[in-house]
Amino acid sequence: MPFVRQRRIFPIVAVALVIAVAAAVAQQSAPAREPASKAAAILTWPSAQREQYIAALDSFFLTRTVKAGQHPHTLDRGQPLAAFETGGHRANDFGRFMSAERVRGVLVLQDGKVRLEHYAPPHSAATRWNSFSVAKSITSTLVGTAIKDGYIKSLDDPVTRYITALHGSAYDDVTVRQLLTMTSGVKWNEDYTDVNSDVARMYAQAPDPGFDMTVSYVRKLPREAPPGTKWVYKTSETNLVGVLVAEATRKHLADYLSEKIWRPYGMGRDAEWMIDDVGHEQGGCCLAMTLRDYGRFGQFIVDGARVDGKPIVPETYLAEATRTQVSTGAGTGYGYQWWTRDDGTFEGRGIYGQTLHIDRARRLVIVINSATEQPTGRASGQARREFIAAVQAEVDGGKPASRASQ
Repeated sequence: MPFVRQRRIFPIVAVALVIAVAAAVAQQSAPAREPASKAAAILTWPSAQREQYIAALDSFFLTRTVKAGQHPHTLDRGQPLAAFETGGHRANDFGRFMSAERVRGVLVLQDGKVRLEHYAPPHSAATRWNSFSVAKSITSTLVGTAIKDGYIKSLDDPVTRYITALHGSAYDDVTVRQLLTMTSGVKWNEDYTDVNSDVARMYAQAPDPGFDMTVSYVRKLPREAPPGTKWVYKTSETNLVGVLVAEATRKHLADYLSEKIWRPYGMGRDAEWMIDDVGHEQGGCCLAMTLRDYGRFGQFIVDGARVDGKPIVPETYLAEATRTQVSTGAGTGYGYQWWTRDDGTFEGRGIYGQTLHIDRARRLVIVINSATEQPTGRASGQARREFIAAVQAEVDGGKPASRASQ
């Protein structure tokens, strides 16, 4: 009988041993999750490794969860855009676009209904894709909610009213509005291909003890122009917008986003937002969500930033945020963290091809998740514009899109 008892115990011990060994191996093989101050490394990773990061942000970096609710906002099926489906007259061009631009997900909504949805394997509706700078447009919306809630008194308040750690820096005379439009006049270099640029250095060095990563870096920068006179694209300044909202509300940015939009509007899945060494979300980057939740956020904007029919931002804020505040070239501009066009459309954009295109006149939302070889590039930008123009043309009944839209 003792032999029989041993035989019964052995399988249990063996299984426990196998589980323990597997857990140890998994722990050794899993990448150590890093804070945002180590994120510059991804700019130099091989494209295959970088794509793994883009599709699984919270496996590589520390994040805070943006909790979704129990009742997702329904996205019903609309009339398919047959031109892009198999056998359609745009199907070949669409396939070439997906392949050449390393597009991993495309979603087209019109009137809140899905007209085109496509994923490149192994990605699916469950994949949470890194927003990169599309997060800027979401952070901008949280400024509007904080104004509506009374946490931020005025866009013309000085930034230092809310971020006191910037007292004595080049941000002393900069307003919240100038931070939103990236016209602070503080010197900055956003070249993603230069390891010595400000954006690379900020995401490559540990902050001063106890300081938010971005505040630690930018409080030492010089001013190159008077506030409000020069536009320079700066991820740092949207990070500061995020710090400002968190300081004003006394809430984590992820929690405030969950409270105001993610849960009440009905996003389909929790999102993950990258945090720095002291646990602050990066307002200018790195919010991972599903393709459909990008679409839901776009629809939320199309519908006027309303939850249950009630606007959660001040009456004029969304119109101001999504129209040109600063010109960036012929027919293009920048609002409050949105890229704008003279035809009335606007976009959230991120490196490696992330696009959230919103066309309120057509009640159209176009989402592109991709992992282009280079962070930016004119050819890739043109390819995305041509795809958007093709979608517009099909929505308009197959007519060519207007010149302003192309």
